[in-house]
Amino acid sequence: MNMELMNRRKQSGFTLVEIAIVLVIIGLLIGGVLKGREMITNAKIKRIENDFNGVSAAIFAYQDRYGVLPGDDPSASTRFSGTWNASDDGNGNGNIAGGWDSTTNANESRLIWKHLRGAGLVAGPVDSSNASYQQPNNAFGGIVGVDIDLYNLSGHNIVFSAIPGDIAQILETRGDDGVPSTGSIQSHDSETAYSITSQYAVAFRQ
Repeated sequence: MNMELMNRRKQSGFTLVEIAIVLVIIGLLIGGVLKGREMITNAKIKRIENDFNGVSAAIFAYQDRYGVLPGDDPSASTRFSGTWNASDDGNGNGNIAGGWDSTTNANESRLIWKHLRGAGLVAGPVDSSNASYQQPNNAFGGIVGVDIDLYNLSGHNIVFSAIPGDIAQILETRGDDGVPSTGSIQSHDSETAYSITSQYAVAFRQ
């Protein structure tokens, strides 16, 4: 009877080898999750950079085809198929006016997206709905907009909103000087460093 009790005690619980195996498996799972998050973040950062290049290329292609900037095109309503009216034309002064985050369809910074969609350079509807003028979303849940002379940047800029501070710092390090208020990538007119607890509208000089 005593021998049977001893055998039961030996069989209960885990051996050191079994515990070590479980710990290794847990470590691998945690490492996999962290690595997966890192890969997702890196992919989002790359998408921001690719979107900047893509929007820039679309604007240049439109200008090369029609001799005017999208959004500022005074003849857009007669160029493309879809639903257009006179208020969809720009004023042709060479600037894309209006804030990057405008919600007013008559602003050139919103018209630009309908013009690019009409030309087939950006995906989306070409009709009278707000979706025709709506700024595209970026990888971090904000929007992609176009502005002029934003922060300390001159000329037209492509803006990505709702970018976390640590991501903005990475974008700066990869493409500029690391300072939010200088260089070709900016997100503030006076700050000298990013706060990782803040979100930024990061502007790239086109």
